[in-house]
Amino acid sequence: MNYPPSVAVVILNWNTSYYLKKFLPAVLAATYLNKEIYVIDNNSTDDSIKILREFFPTVHVLETKENLGFAGGYNFGLNQIKADYYMIVNSDLEVTPEFIEPLVTLMESNRQIAACQPKLLSLDDKGMFEYAGAAGGWIDKWGFPFSRGRVLTTIESDMGQYDAVKEIFWASGACMCLRAEIFHQTGGFYDYYYMHQEDIDLCWRMQNMGYSIYSCPSSIVFHLGGGTLSWENNLKTMLTFRNNYIMLSRNLPLLQALIIVPLRLIIDYAGCFYFLIKRKPGISRAIFKSGFAYLKWLLLYPSKPNRQPKGWRKCIGVYSGTILIPYFIRNKKKFSELVDE
Repeated sequence: MNYPPSVAVVILNWNTSYYLKKFLPAVLAATYLNKEIYVIDNNSTDDSIKILREFFPTVHVLETKENLGFAGGYNFGLNQIKADYYMIVNSDLEVTPEFIEPLVTLMESNRQIAACQPKLLSLDDKGMFEYAGAAGGWIDKWGFPFSRGRVLTTIESDMGQYDAVKEIFWASGACMCLRAEIFHQTGGFYDYYYMHQEDIDLCWRMQNMGYSIYSCPSSIVFHLGGGTLSWENNLKTMLTFRNNYIMLSRNLPLLQALIIVPLRLIIDYAGCFYFLIKRKPGISRAIFKSGFAYLKWLLLYPSKPNRQPKGWRKCIGVYSGTILIPYFIRNKKKFSELVDE
């Protein structure tokens, strides 16, 4: 008898016992047969471990000794888990019963696919795309990520307009299916990020190894978004900007990085004034601090060598130039207005 590929559904948890109680039952009820459920606990101080042991005894629990963040936490856990595929699932994600099958079927149809993602819709409004990935991620050549269904802060309603399976630049770490063998070939997530941008960095490196990334919208999940860390959290803002600069420095050839990163710093620092006008000084401070945090990494941190080639090479899902000009000057706010698929 031929068994379907093995899938490890892996949830990273840090002090979110409420979400485990709310969302883990649906993960356990997913219809894919050859699966095991893992929770990597990032040194929680709430009752997460007690909840898992009391209510979810079939779930495998891996405990870290300190909070390693998203990148380090997943590296810690995935290096201990044997499976054909890793299904990374945020703790604040509501899955549908058959969300695994389309993703595995797609990846089994093409061995060059290293990662793919489902359609991410908002749990609060299930007719809307969710910020962290929507129907698949793109990036512009200045390093600004956007998605099929979300451009900067403009989020679209899901009208089926992005239901086609498409090759993309990045799959969302909120729910991402990874081919385990290729994940380990890359060296995994870059630990220094701690959290944010590590999924984009990983997908960029996978593409530069010759693999592809896909969106599979026939698989649907609902993401709470900001459930583990809200966008109003200034640490999240600082890390997002800092890690974006680091990602560009790690993955672009030196000459390109020397042009793009300073340009991004100038643009983003100018944005500090925008948030001051909007009476959000915390965001301005976070962006300002991100530049100095990037310089700290650049000058002091012994960077782990990037194993993959650098540059855009034959990457798919890269917008030529920047989305800022059409977005702010030409009022093109939707993905379909920027990209003709």
